[in-house]
Amino acid sequence: MNKKHGLGRGLEALLGDDDLSFSLDNINTGENTETGIKTLNVNELEPSPYQPRKEFNQEALNALVASIKEKGVLQPLLVRKNGEKYEIIAGERRWRASKLAGITEVPVIEKEMDNQEVLEVALIENLLRENLSAIEEAEGFNRLINEFSHTHEALSQIVGKSRSYITNTLRLLSLPAAIQEMVKNNTLTAGHARALIGLENAEDVAQKIISRGLTVRQTEELVNNLKNHALAQISRAVKKDPSLKELEKDLTKNIGMKVKINAGQNDKGKVTIEYKSPAELNQILELLEKK
Repeated sequence: MNKKHGLGRGLEALLGDDDLSFSLDNINTGENTETGIKTLNVNELEPSPYQPRKEFNQEALNALVASIKEKGVLQPLLVRKNGEKYEIIAGERRWRASKLAGITEVPVIEKEMDNQEVLEVALIENLLRENLSAIEEAEGFNRLINEFSHTHEALSQIVGKSRSYITNTLRLLSLPAAIQEMVKNNTLTAGHARALIGLENAEDVAQKIISRGLTVRQTEELVNNLKNHALAQISRAVKKDPSLKELEKDLTKNIGMKVKINAGQNDKGKVTIEYKSPAELNQILELLEKK
């Protein structure tokens, strides 16, 4: 098994060790009873409706076509019987490339699986074998967590990535949709996008990054400068109005509870009243109701 893909216990746990421990040298025409591998005509196969990936990179597909023309299909497709046809659970790219290469028969392993298992395997296969964008990867992780209750630790074992990599990749989904789209179409790298997480005007900054051709390091410096500038503005706003401290004292004295005033940007701010008991909370509510 190719260790760099991090298959580990991932697909093996879903498919069973025997389905993944075959020898490629044993692939022959017809059915091989020792490995469970048989060959099927490409026209007997059909894509799965549970395949989460609807588009395939043409350049990568062309490279696979060239490889198949030279070496053939080295790894069997995983399929299940579906009426008179066989539904592809894993290996749709190999099937598509085989047809483009003029190959009429491909090796397959047939397995009985329910719809949920098919979707889970398809998601994992995409994460392991496809040249995904960071956003597509994050979306795959997110579905496996939400729909199949995988933990970050379990995912790290399945895909051969560190737990921190899983967590940081998932954070990209908190970015605005426009920025996620930039990452998907390679206008912006994942490194650039990560620097924008939590930034209020992230979309504007993203456009600036693209137009200036900034590196990830330059982007991080720009974001830090913007954050520091915002903090400085808040600090100056507080210093410009020394009466706020006096107002805090007066309010604290009048209601008998500590009051804190935080001035923000554009004449906005926040007033915090600290209470130490349910009785004090009721007192605050009564004061508000009187107004």
